[in-house]
Amino acid sequence: MPYLRTLIFCLLGVVLALHYALWFGKSNVMDFFHLRRSVVELETENLSLRQRNNRLHADVNEIKNRVEAIEARAREHLGLILPGETYFQVVPAGDASEASHSD
Repeated sequence: MPYLRTLIFCLLGVVLALHYALWFGKSNVMDFFHLRRSVVELETENLSLRQRNNRLHADVNEIKNRVEAIEARAREHLGLILPGETYFQVVPAGDASEASHSD
């Protein structure tokens, strides 16, 4: 019987040591949960970046394959006006009344 009691205490010590390692050791449970949350956040960010990358690839392919796309981008971003075209600027009514009061 004394050997059984010693065996039980040894096994209890091993179980306690394993629990200590599980909760407070080098790669513990809390680290696992933090890493798991970090992985979810990084996967979400990766998905949004992948969608952005796909849109940019589509834009590049469109610009490479269509002259109209190049012209549309030049009009939108650079203010392209072709020869023979007339440029009209539409000023909203609120802005026109403010401009006349500032004179």
